[in-house]
Amino acid sequence: MSLKGKTLFITGASRGIGKAIALKAARDGANIAVAAKTAEPHPRLEGTIYTAAEEIEAAGGKALPVVLDVRDDEAVKEAIDRTADHFGGLDILVNNASAIQLTPLAQTDMKRFDLMHQINTRGTLACCKHAMDHLKKADNPHILMLSPPLDMQEKWFAPFTPYSIAKYGMSLVVLGLAGELRSSGIAVNALWPRTTIATAAIKNILGGDKLMQQSRTPDILADAAHEIFTSPSRELTGRFLIDDTFLASRGVTDFDRYRVDPGLALAPDFFVPDDSEAPCDLGPVKA
Repeated sequence: MSLKGKTLFITGASRGIGKAIALKAARDGANIAVAAKTAEPHPRLEGTIYTAAEEIEAAGGKALPVVLDVRDDEAVKEAIDRTADHFGGLDILVNNASAIQLTPLAQTDMKRFDLMHQINTRGTLACCKHAMDHLKKADNPHILMLSPPLDMQEKWFAPFTPYSIAKYGMSLVVLGLAGELRSSGIAVNALWPRTTIATAAIKNILGGDKLMQQSRTPDILADAAHEIFTSPSRELTGRFLIDDTFLASRGVTDFDRYRVDPGLALAPDFFVPDDSEAPCDLGPVKA
């Protein structure tokens, strides 16, 4: 199946995972609303909504750059309505925008927690709320959260409780809305990477260039998201999917192509359940 002519509203699509998902859809000929805050070049972050829109157009899609802070309810509604009016409907919502700070509560300012909660959990809720009526009119509607499986273990919370609460909040939206929207035929799923992904957050916040080299590229999530969006929405919903496991279930066998540096072992991401077995070796690729 193809996403040709489908319309996607992607938050945080100016770079990283959001942009990779947008470009994959654009190669099918999809329409993409690039909804993000970065309108002007940032000294530490590559890309803006306008440069992403140019790449989307060059890849074969149609783009609508939208300056958006998902904490602003009215702005969210206006942006989604504008997207549906501009492209003649809405088929897919991708809640990718996220804020992160990996500190324990004692070292976390409550204003920072408010930011993470308002972007991750509340922003996701707001986007879903204002997209629902448009998605109900679509032929194969999907909502996707870039959020983890609900594996509620102490080890995932103790090191950085504020962030974990805000990030798992996105997954709780999946749990609830999958049931709330099932009768409307709107699929609601979560997608999460088994390993770290080479993004600005990894480079600037978590591990610098070394961890970037031990990561996979955002393309693995883009490919997994494409498989989700081209699946019948009434048959795939309420799932918490790990990127490589899901792709393996769809026949993918070559995962080495997603490595940044095949000579290094891949670094595991947070929140992956202990019983989730990788479909391939995560160690260095042997010559």
